[in-house]
Amino acid sequence: MKKLSLISLGVLASLQFVNAQNISSKKWADLFSYNNVLAMKEDNGKIVAAAENGIFYYTISSGEITKLSKANGLHEVKISAFDYNPQTKIGLIGYQNGSMDVVTPDGVTYIVDIPIATGYNASKKINHISITGDLAVISVGYGVSIFDLKKKEFKDSAFFLTGGVYEASNEATIFGNKVYSVTNTGLKSHEMNTTFPVFSTWSTEMAGSFKHIDSESVLTFSSPTTAYLYNGGTPTPLSQTFSNARDLVVNSNSIVVTDVNRIYTFNTSGNFNNSVTFGEECNTAIAVGSNVYGGTVLSGIKNESNNSFRPDGPYFNFAYKINLYGDNQILVSTGGRGNRFNTPISNPKNPGFYYFDGMQWVYSSYFTSGTKVFNVLDAIANPTDSNEVFFTNYVFSPDQGVYKMKYNSANKDFEFVKQYNLGATSIYYTRPVGFTYDDQNNLFVTVAFTQDASSGLGFYDKITDQFTVKSFGYSNGSQKPLFYEKLLWIPLPRTNQFLAYDLKGTPSNLTDDTDYILNQSNGFAANSGGSVSVAIDKSGDAWIGGDVGLRVLPNAVSAIKDPNSATVEPIIIEQNGLGEELFRDAQILQVEVDAGDHKWVSVDGGGVYYLSADGQQTIKHFTKENSPLPTNSITDIKVDRKTGKVYFVSYDGIVTYQGDVSDVTSDFGNVLVYPNPVVYSNFKGKVTIKGLAEVTNIRIADATGNVVHSAVARGGYYEWDLNNQRGKRVASGIYFVLMTNEDGSDKATAKIAVVN
Repeated sequence: MKKLSLISLGVLASLQFVNAQNISSKKWADLFSYNNVLAMKEDNGKIVAAAENGIFYYTISSGEITKLSKANGLHEVKISAFDYNPQTKIGLIGYQNGSMDVVTPDGVTYIVDIPIATGYNASKKINHISITGDLAVISVGYGVSIFDLKKKEFKDSAFFLTGGVYEASNEATIFGNKVYSVTNTGLKSHEMNTTFPVFSTWSTEMAGSFKHIDSESVLTFSSPTTAYLYNGGTPTPLSQTFSNARDLVVNSNSIVVTDVNRIYTFNTSGNFNNSVTFGEECNTAIAVGSNVYGGTVLSGIKNESNNSFRPDGPYFNFAYKINLYGDNQILVSTGGRGNRFNTPISNPKNPGFYYFDGMQWVYSSYFTSGTKVFNVLDAIANPTDSNEVFFTNYVFSPDQGVYKMKYNSANKDFEFVKQYNLGATSIYYTRPVGFTYDDQNNLFVTVAFTQDASSGLGFYDKITDQFTVKSFGYSNGSQKPLFYEKLLWIPLPRTNQFLAYDLKGTPSNLTDDTDYILNQSNGFAANSGGSVSVAIDKSGDAWIGGDVGLRVLPNAVSAIKDPNSATVEPIIIEQNGLGEELFRDAQILQVEVDAGDHKWVSVDGGGVYYLSADGQQTIKHFTKENSPLPTNSITDIKVDRKTGKVYFVSYDGIVTYQGDVSDVTSDFGNVLVYPNPVVYSNFKGKVTIKGLAEVTNIRIADATGNVVHSAVARGGYYEWDLNNQRGKRVASGIYFVLMTNEDGSDKATAKIAVVN
């Protein structure tokens, strides 16, 4: 079997945003929700919309939708403000952490140096952005700042400080040569002159509590119940009153007020035109010609025919764990736990779980109707019937327990089948955590706080359609289990312990089983509060992530059965000539093993590390600062071994990374070399060779047959730094890659063109 495939890095497929914006991402993609539209602007038949974690534009005539997020150009998530100038094609995005992105036809510029008032320690969130020409006025919790979009720098700032107390600018706009700001105490204004930064020189045009303001041909502002037309004289209230005005948008010929479930339109003289509803809550709305478009909370952009437009994605961004199965199918759980993995994390959106059917995201109507409270820590599909899904509901309420759902493909919805309370007699006990199926397709669920306040295990009996729960009698918390070699491997997060549970080959009988416990005497750190995650690699070693470090149990199956002598070991790496423990005192949220036996490790607050098979080398380290990760605390990692795609899950959303290792066997797959050709002026990194055998002998020769580099690659891929065996960069030319697998039964070749 001989395979050769050459790919060129070349010009990557580009994302077009507001005309000619080219932002490319080769390996990253987002699985963000674009349902909650926060702001919109129209540009010549296109609507540019800001959602929680990204920007998208919708072309009205063609229906085309394109998105821009941290996966392909932006620098943050959690958007809190947005505006866009259709004339200059420049957009400005504000984030909850106080930073901004300037999006222009030439690229995206990250702005982190927003002026902060001395002594101000509250939220740095960007409350509002309003662009007029080449200037933007930025509203924050302590006042306003003027930002020059051409120079990408701040001009004057006015800090709203009175009597030692800062007042927030809810929104602000530039009208004429004045900045107008609405605050909780009134409509305030000041000319853009030398005294602009002195708050005592600002004028209060009208006292009151006002939330929204906008201007173009006219200036309008509003309280929650009343909108006013203002042209420098007495404010004139518009004819309609509102229950709770969410937004106010003005263009050259209309004023649009968004009032939760109804949108009101007026002409620029303040005369009422019409009102429309989109059947759900809206954050904002705009008029495009004679049509109104709503920016909804749950459905993206809606038109007056009630059609929705947004990039496909999960219902919300909040995510905790995922399970991959079938043909690119995904189940996402949306719960969470705090206080040493005890207290459910309250989520007012009550999301349940999300489902991707391989083509599109589906959200069950069961979670949008009724009054049940959900904190779903895990959702899993039956291996013999993927339409049957179980989920755990970890809550302090009678709604706790395991739920069975059935997917109805005809109407693309999950229907409730049954709730199992696992014998709980109190809302504080017998709370299910996570699932696993064994090799006979038997379902097990770990249980925290059984009736005797210890951790436990539930077995699902298909015949009786019930769960039998066994208490372990120690610890009072548990994590999602892992099934491997007839054992259930269960991290215990609230005590310095780790559990392996031997089913004895009789999974339906929990009375004849044996549980093996590891603790500090087996090598866990003395200051550990518990184990959090576990993965078992191709060598049969268990990688156990704790709240203060990482431990490895070699030959785990045999070692665990003799807990008196079993020893878990830290990974010791050399730093400056001294041995140091890898991830010492760090909480390890998740460990995942890819097809090449490399390890993905999520460190709470530290991002994600990609390690060599033995853990001695850090191949990659992704953080929210150097990658599209939405946060440095990734709650789950899953690798699709068929494709090598890696899923990173967090409370701020899901992103994917196309890894270099997939389905590694003793033979070669489709061998790919990239970039190719390697042009030094364009690329100064290493050349990647993927699709290799599990163990590959590599020789790289020049055109005359001289071997310039040789190596043994493990794990399905190799990176060549373009140096010869003397450590010098090779000359320009064509190089031949000659490869054999470990026993020489399979071969592959490739060519690399080098241009220095």
